[in-house]
Amino acid sequence: MARESTAADVIAHLRPGMRCFVHGAAATPTPLLDALAADPALHDITLYHLHLDGPLAPLDVAHAGRIRSVSLFTGPACRVPIAEGRADYLPVFLSEIPGLFRTRALPLDAALVQLSPPDAHGMCTLGPSVDVARAAVDSAPMLLAEINHRLPRSHGDSAVPLSRVTAWTETDRPLPEHAPTPESPVVARIGELIADLVVDGATLQMGIGAIPDAVCARLGNRLELGIHTEMFSDGVVDLVEAGVITNRRKPILRGQLTTSFVIGTRRVHDFVDDNPTVSFQPSDWTNDTALIRKIPRMTAINSALQVDLTGQVVADSIGHRIYSGIGGQMDFIRGAARAEGGRPIIALPSTAKGGTISRIVTTLDPGAGVVTTRGHVHWVVTEHGAVNLHGLTLRERGERLIALAHPDVREELRREWRGVRNY
Repeated sequence: MARESTAADVIAHLRPGMRCFVHGAAATPTPLLDALAADPALHDITLYHLHLDGPLAPLDVAHAGRIRSVSLFTGPACRVPIAEGRADYLPVFLSEIPGLFRTRALPLDAALVQLSPPDAHGMCTLGPSVDVARAAVDSAPMLLAEINHRLPRSHGDSAVPLSRVTAWTETDRPLPEHAPTPESPVVARIGELIADLVVDGATLQMGIGAIPDAVCARLGNRLELGIHTEMFSDGVVDLVEAGVITNRRKPILRGQLTTSFVIGTRRVHDFVDDNPTVSFQPSDWTNDTALIRKIPRMTAINSALQVDLTGQVVADSIGHRIYSGIGGQMDFIRGAARAEGGRPIIALPSTAKGGTISRIVTTLDPGAGVVTTRGHVHWVVTEHGAVNLHGLTLRERGERLIALAHPDVREELRREWRGVRNY
């Protein structure tokens, strides 16, 4: 074990040709990434990661050919490099990524992580992002760390012994934050419709963004809700403080809010800091369909980019252009569908680009990837309504989904639908 005073000293432990995991979201170790980009001796480096946050120097075009990013779930900073061929995207369920590391299907030589400072027992934590980092830390022979005195200390399966760390540098810097998006009338209506589907005693899975925030803002009169999710943000904190989320009725980790990572403002980071009622677990556990289905009234709320009239859901790409990732959508859609009283929900505005493009379409854009199949889809919600497609024929699905489209495009969709299906 060695302690190094600078990020450059830590990164000096790497060698050309290494395959490295990079901790993601608010826990992205940007000082280590800066040092990696600045070291010309390091070439042929592959970085595996989920969504990264903050300054991302290795993604700069100047390092193309020397450092290659592989997104297992991408974010805004990686979209252009992927589109330009300077980076790669690996489509995979969030629940299956840990297994890729553990079985060495994706062999790691090192893991670059951000840790909270060690406690009296010499234990650091993975902070607000346990997700796939747990498996990476356990699998990589070399662990290089930024120990940030402002990283929240998390409970659950998050502990990392300082003795496990090969080298580290200490920082005291604020985490990146994501403020809630202002609510539009369209998002407000979607939030109302989804909230109507949430019953007392339900356990929720939802992500970050305007729609989850709108749903949370309309659940103030519900009783005894729980959280079992891959991630949550500030809106969940509001409901905990209001006594709406108690986690008392969910059978898995009863009394604890269960997640694998969080993204939001400092408020959510402060909320999870050393909070024993928040249990951070690896994504192969939180997203295990066999586990999710055991939670009665499991309500999974997921977003989409496009839905066709048969019910196919596109969530990771816009045509051929990679936008995000498969993530945990299918894990939770299927798990909620199998749970007693469960409700799997896909939510999206009916249009994009200022109302100029319909998200409800007869035929998916060329290259668009189906994340949730028409055999798995249940509830679909836009600002124009909510329909349950489960058990409906293709003809019935088309009729119901056209009613969810913007009124200006419904007649065109009907004409196209009749032509495609001979109805």
